[in-house]
Amino acid sequence: MSVSRSSIRTRFAPSPSGRLHVGNVRVALLNWLLARKSGGQFILRFDDTDMDRSREEYVIAAREDLRWLGLEWDVEARQSERLDLYTKAVETLKTAGRLYPCYETPEELALKRKVLLSQGKPPIYDRAALRIGASERQRLAAEGRQPHWRFQLAQQEIHWVDGVRGEVRFDAKNLSDPVLIRADGTPLFILPAAVDDIDMAITDVLRGEDHVTNTAIQMQIFEALGAEPPRFAHFPLLTDRQGKGLSKRHQSLAVADLREEAFEAMALNSLLALIGSSNPVVPSASLEALAENFDMQKFARATPKFDLEELKNMNAKLLHLFSFSDVASRLGALDLRDADEGFWLAVRDNLERLSDVQDWWRVCHGEITPVIEDAAFASSAAALLPEGTWGPDVWKIWTDAVKQASGRKGKQLYHPLRLALTGFERGPELKNLLPIIGRKRALARLQGQTA
Repeated sequence: MSVSRSSIRTRFAPSPSGRLHVGNVRVALLNWLLARKSGGQFILRFDDTDMDRSREEYVIAAREDLRWLGLEWDVEARQSERLDLYTKAVETLKTAGRLYPCYETPEELALKRKVLLSQGKPPIYDRAALRIGASERQRLAAEGRQPHWRFQLAQQEIHWVDGVRGEVRFDAKNLSDPVLIRADGTPLFILPAAVDDIDMAITDVLRGEDHVTNTAIQMQIFEALGAEPPRFAHFPLLTDRQGKGLSKRHQSLAVADLREEAFEAMALNSLLALIGSSNPVVPSASLEALAENFDMQKFARATPKFDLEELKNMNAKLLHLFSFSDVASRLGALDLRDADEGFWLAVRDNLERLSDVQDWWRVCHGEITPVIEDAAFASSAAALLPEGTWGPDVWKIWTDAVKQASGRKGKQLYHPLRLALTGFERGPELKNLLPIIGRKRALARLQGQTA
């Protein structure tokens, strides 16, 4: 691909081994916002070199999730189709003496780690493979052992200025030489990710803080391949309300599930873009507005928590901002083709999900079973319903008359009328609903009839 680094280019590189959850898409969103704010490009790159775990169904699902959120990408790539690039990088590293073959079995490596830990030492690989000679390697190969290949870290300080964490320093002596190539010849993600970032001219990598050590290693891989590293920013990982980390096993927070539960995409975008930052967590009607206000310097290192209740509140607040034109076509898709602006403005402030609008459409235009607390009171109130055309003041005219006739006021007056007219304990203001319900329906409901 090999492109210029003249403008900002970010990437989202999911492994298609499960459904995307909110932690995944937050990474995608932040990268998308940075790219779009600067007029740059956003790359979708599937890390699918692990053939045993990668599934095409998850590739398709990831695309659907991102498109639902509005996170369109400029380029799509699959690492499984770029293996020749990784092979060339491997040869470069071998020629430079930075890759070396290792013949230890998983069991032997596990034993080494166990011994080191029992001695209170960090489980750092001892580089034993560097000390074996050619004859020993031939003997191991004759036994049928296929080597895995490790990257030899230069024993020096690794340093970069992180977009969230600030100055980051690692002493390479405290890191194990990472395995870059499995015994079956397939690369582990840390090498393809670096090679692709070089080839795609990725300028900025925004990802979770669980990748900080990987970044330290990749800094040396970039250098060994003669490339300038991108800028890195590592955000604290999202947790759930109880402080537990999110994962693909966290199915309740899978993006597909949230979509099926009728959450607004922009409610999720707004929450994920703002939690963990110093910006107020308020709904935004568009990704463009979020991008305009995006600033990595406003993100802190404190762990942000994703609360489903907060998402519900955000969803409701967003719906309350929508004009009728924002939802007209969607109301039609809910079989509410006759819905007008007056109906929408009357009910929108009581919606948590857009699908809730169907309940209030039924109250206004369909049949409900009224709840009658006091039949005598309801009957007397029915007799006082105004005749003629009902305007916006009909509720006040009627309830003033009922108040004078019954002596009731406050909750004793309004609560039984609400139950009879709507069947709900609470909801939109009845001064707005009553003209839509109309006299015929209101009369029947106050008389205890299904109407």
